[in-house]
Amino acid sequence: MGQEISQSQFDQDDFEHFHKKLAIETQLLHQLFEQKALSNTELIAGLELEAWLVNENMRPAPINEHYLKSLNNPLASAELAKFNIELNTNPIPLSDTIFSQLHKQLQSTWQHAAKHAERYDSALLMIGTLPTLKPSDLNVSNMSDLNRYRALNEQILSARDGPVHLDITGDEHLKLDHQDIMLESATTSLQLHTKVPLDIAHHFYNASLIASSAIVAISANSPYLFGKNLWHESRIPLFEQAVEIGGYNGAAHGPVKRVSFGTDYARKSIMECFQENLDHFPVLLPVDLANASDSFDYLRLHNGTIWRWNRPLVGFEQDGTAHIRIEHRTPAAGPSIIDIVANSAFYFGLAKNLCDHIIEHGLPLQFTQARDNFYQAARHGLNSHVTWFDGNHHRLHHLLTTELIPRAISGLESCGISTTDSQLYMDIIRHRAETKQTGSEWQRQFMQQAQPDNFADLTRQYLINQHQNKPVSEWTIN
Repeated sequence: MGQEISQSQFDQDDFEHFHKKLAIETQLLHQLFEQKALSNTELIAGLELEAWLVNENMRPAPINEHYLKSLNNPLASAELAKFNIELNTNPIPLSDTIFSQLHKQLQSTWQHAAKHAERYDSALLMIGTLPTLKPSDLNVSNMSDLNRYRALNEQILSARDGPVHLDITGDEHLKLDHQDIMLESATTSLQLHTKVPLDIAHHFYNASLIASSAIVAISANSPYLFGKNLWHESRIPLFEQAVEIGGYNGAAHGPVKRVSFGTDYARKSIMECFQENLDHFPVLLPVDLANASDSFDYLRLHNGTIWRWNRPLVGFEQDGTAHIRIEHRTPAAGPSIIDIVANSAFYFGLAKNLCDHIIEHGLPLQFTQARDNFYQAARHGLNSHVTWFDGNHHRLHHLLTTELIPRAISGLESCGISTTDSQLYMDIIRHRAETKQTGSEWQRQFMQQAQPDNFADLTRQYLINQHQNKPVSEWTIN
């Protein structure tokens, strides 16, 4: 959930000071947009993978502090809960053999990190929601020891003026109240980053919004939460409800939410998202970061407390030039490294193709329809019906095989991706769409044949399959 801060207690002056600095930096960023002074160089891609530490009983192992210290890898960091970590890749130009490079890099990092977990009689697991997780695991004593998380917990609960209410209806119904933000740590994801040229940043953002329904369905891996069979991608309603606070004062419980699909396309510039951040979202972490400047410390910290499923970010080139990145947050973690790379290739290819389509033809879908498609896909997976560019309803798994996978292949080709890379990873996506066996579907099939509520066996077999690094579409039920 972002960078560490120096304090966790604040008073009203801190909030007013931060907001003034945030307003200055938002105006500075606007000036850079007006001057076209942000980077306009090639597409660069990278990813972040969140994972679980589990013990021999497949239960959460809250050991990330000691684990990360002894792992000593700059690409690994703590997450909200002591039983979660994050692994990163180095950014690579979106061209040529990027996906085989990402595969090699992530596989090496993962194998080393997984082997290191064995020193603690634990295992490393990549999955959207942990089937063995219990509400009692999500308590503040299991919160990572960082000021950022303590402050977020205090400020979010203060803004809510009461407990977190969780109410998710899927195949079963889950309803409970929780006293802190630790519910968010039950969601682990794959986050895909694209550094985009300024000229196309808002088009790429809009393309990512439209692509989200297909991405969230094909990568679904989160059917179970606290023993309940919910959505194909239960992370989506879980995260939105775990941090369900909105705008200022009377709008705190209004339609503008800190975790959401967003409120609209970026119509003229991606700057619209950063302006919305200033205008509609109260400051949560009012740290004193010295003077407002074109390093955008205030703006970036504030932006890090607003979790759109597609989130624009400000970063910097090696020469100090500011750039825009689009962070795509819809895919679940897992099921395997090869699946993760395939999901990445599908997203980057589809987003690039849709971006080119938007530039040439304009927006092909109403924002409200793109948003409805996303939630339908998160709930019903590949069997969902979505409305597409022709205005008709399509079964998503059929749309994938007939149009979206070919679009992704075309997008990869336009980036100069090698035919070998494109064919390998798109064949994995195609086979998954044809068999309709996502991570979520495999978990549900396993539980239909398992002892009732035996989520430990499910998790153990899932972990065994994950070590084999075969695509989930090839997993069997033993």
